[in-house]
Amino acid sequence: MADLAGHVRTAILDARERDAAPMAAFFYDLDALASHARTVKAALPEGVELYYAIKANSDTPLLNTLAPIVDGFELSSGGELDRAEACRVDKPWLLSGPGKLDSELEHAVAMQVSAVHVESLSEIDRLAAIAHTKGRVQPVFIRINPALDDAFSTRLNMAGRASPFGIDEAQLPEAVARVDARPSLALQGFHVHAMSHQKSAERHLALMAFYLTRWPEWQALSRTPSSVTHLNVGGGIGVDYTGSDLFDWPGFCRALADQLDALEHRPVVRFEIGRFLSAFCGYYVMEVLDAKQSHGEHFLICRGGTHQFRLPAAQNHDHPVWHLPRQMATTGPWHDWTVVGQLCTPKDVLSRRQALKNPRPGDLLVLPLAGAYGYNISHADFLCHPRPALHYLPAHAPQRVTEASP
Repeated sequence: MADLAGHVRTAILDARERDAAPMAAFFYDLDALASHARTVKAALPEGVELYYAIKANSDTPLLNTLAPIVDGFELSSGGELDRAEACRVDKPWLLSGPGKLDSELEHAVAMQVSAVHVESLSEIDRLAAIAHTKGRVQPVFIRINPALDDAFSTRLNMAGRASPFGIDEAQLPEAVARVDARPSLALQGFHVHAMSHQKSAERHLALMAFYLTRWPEWQALSRTPSSVTHLNVGGGIGVDYTGSDLFDWPGFCRALADQLDALEHRPVVRFEIGRFLSAFCGYYVMEVLDAKQSHGEHFLICRGGTHQFRLPAAQNHDHPVWHLPRQMATTGPWHDWTVVGQLCTPKDVLSRRQALKNPRPGDLLVLPLAGAYGYNISHADFLCHPRPALHYLPAHAPQRVTEASP
């Protein structure tokens, strides 16, 4: 367990001692989250902003931890607007995403969000009418779906092809003219988010270069180009769940600084990063209920499952697993084990081919990198199992006490 920080291990064992029921729980190391976020932000070039995309994990203790560090929050629903309002540190918010309800736009305008990312021509019209009714000039970004070649493709493409996200670049002149014609709207910039879960810094730099090449043409479409100041380049920075190939963020930021320095009129670049900020702080802990063999394969049946930690199934990978035995003197042979949960489906698999030494019922398995797109995207009510406990470390901070999930 060399990779598990001592204070996290202690918190896990203390939590198990307090509850006789088999454990299925999440632990979030908020100090580690804050340290990582400060490192990410410090590497950014001057004049580049860091927003947190709260869809990755919108738990209030995480937002309270990140709020003093990041420049703002990116939100994608009315529910996320409510989460941001509950945050104890006031920061700028922006609202993005397709299919916004009128009620969500009204809420955003009333909250005076720093920007709304409009995703269609009709959304421009609806937002303009709402802002006019509320007597507000609402800053907007137009989300662009540009034409991209295959070099920019990933497993999760958000642009460059037919997509519900954004406005095709061919329609951009009409979209800009429509915003400019509305007194209740003010075009502040553009938003392009083409790729998610990108693990290659080199490929992501090429994408940034493409955006920055197009920037002067996009900006010039406005009747007042000087007022169009921002380029939101989304997030999409990936995490290597099955290896040690960490995205070279410092090198990426240095090269991005060179790209920006080469521009005559550089935009204010804004990142909205989720996974790469919060993934590393989280751990999902499962107690082994049974160990068995079937047709030559070894299985560990554990408390919980993919209905609580959906990430491995959603990403289609075998998640790393650390073994925390109840009795530290573990003897017996090593085997490759398939780690599963309690669900009545063969898809309830969190990891295959994990080499573990003699795991037994009562032992704990720790799945790291569980701080983003884990519990918050899971179908927690499936089979009516109790929801996992959520523990926030350190527990002495007022907003970071251990909480039971709703």
